[in-house]
Amino acid sequence: MNVQNLAAFDPFADEGDPLGTDNDVGSQQNYIHIRIQQRNGRKTLTTLQGLPKEYDAKKLLKAFKKEFACNGTLVDDEEAGQVIQLQGDQRSKISTFLVEEGIPKATIKIHGF
Repeated sequence: MNVQNLAAFDPFADEGDPLGTDNDVGSQQNYIHIRIQQRNGRKTLTTLQGLPKEYDAKKLLKAFKKEFACNGTLVDDEEAGQVIQLQGDQRSKISTFLVEEGIPKATIKIHGF
């Protein structure tokens, strides 16, 4: 009798990565991370980081603000580089916008509740 289902399983790992093996910082750099942060009350803040260098963050921020009718800013972070912050929950809108611009959907990770 041979039991094969005793493999380790990480419930918090990303989909398609059952053991969470890509925890080192170098492998996280090739993903575009879209996160949501809770502000005070029902207000939220959407952040976009890990954008490839060939995209101009200022022009992208201007396009986001015009397309989504929200305010936003560009923040320089020591670890994450340039981070785009937008008011409100814009995660799905940013994702579809980036896919339409030619960025593969597999490189976009959406985090948050």
